[in-house]
Amino acid sequence: MTDPAARQTIQTLPVYPAAVFVVTEGVAEGDPISFADDLVMDDIYQLSRDAARGRLSLAVLPDGAGRLAVAQGSEMGVAGNTVHLDCCLTLMAPDGGTIETLVLVEVEDDAAAEVYLLPLASLLPEKNYRLVGIDRHAATTRFAEVACVSFTRGTHITMASGAQVRIEDLRVGDKVLTRDDGAQPIRWIGQNVLRAVGAFAPVMIRKGTLHNENDLVLSSDHRIFVYQRQDRLGAGRPEVLVKVRHLINGTTVVQLDGGFVEYFQLLFDDHQIIFAEGIAAESLLIDPRTRAAVPSGMRGTQHSYRPHLAYEVQETLLAAPDTVELLRRASSET
Repeated sequence: MTDPAARQTIQTLPVYPAAVFVVTEGVAEGDPISFADDLVMDDIYQLSRDAARGRLSLAVLPDGAGRLAVAQGSEMGVAGNTVHLDCCLTLMAPDGGTIETLVLVEVEDDAAAEVYLLPLASLLPEKNYRLVGIDRHAATTRFAEVACVSFTRGTHITMASGAQVRIEDLRVGDKVLTRDDGAQPIRWIGQNVLRAVGAFAPVMIRKGTLHNENDLVLSSDHRIFVYQRQDRLGAGRPEVLVKVRHLINGTTVVQLDGGFVEYFQLLFDDHQIIFAEGIAAESLLIDPRTRAAVPSGMRGTQHSYRPHLAYEVQETLLAAPDTVELLRRASSET
């Protein structure tokens, strides 16, 4: 039987197929981006004019090895095929700045079926990008950073005492109010500054949208918890977990693309639902995707399955243009 925790460990990435990012000058002229062993330093690549990202959904295989596979319902790839994080590339942009990208390889019958490119910043079509770095070891860490659910600087967290404390003022050992287990001590606080583009661009839920006290800004795959007094989503249960990127409507929930963002991660002994600006939201879940982002002393651990992980709502139930308003009403009706 499949471990229910593994079923819930799904990450959706906005990737390009290799065929749209091709060498235009250099040793491998005419070849698409590929895995590390086939790449040549200083080759110049361009993204094709009509390049479009697709959504590659990955699940952790329930074999205990932390391997990834294409998930059911993924827009890209073949469900069940394994996917390897091959390398992290550094590209020099036309303005002299650098951009990191991850190369993922889909494998079928022990052969490469497809190669995908996940830029960690925006790539512009028909511009020259010179390959200046190939790192076979950094891909796991950078992927973990994408997978980590994060709050942003200034977010107020509800403490066990009821006090509202900005996340940057929290310390390890401070006790936070959790939905399921009362007061729980923080075991680790992560912090990093990233370009707020692509997979790293945060999502803002504007003040009052879901009864939140202030604007709440989260990483795009961060899941919030909503208790529906009436099941307006048709989820078949009152409790739902929703990824904030599925709620973007351009008005009350927006993606903040551009500049830099300072992210914080809160880790507890177990995966928890805590309260940020009055909204119930998840804490960091240690699993095979995120383990590389935590200190080495914690990498041997993995959070056990919690019942609330089964509450995640799939995107198909969130396609209505007024989903956010439905959730607002469902959570406040008597």
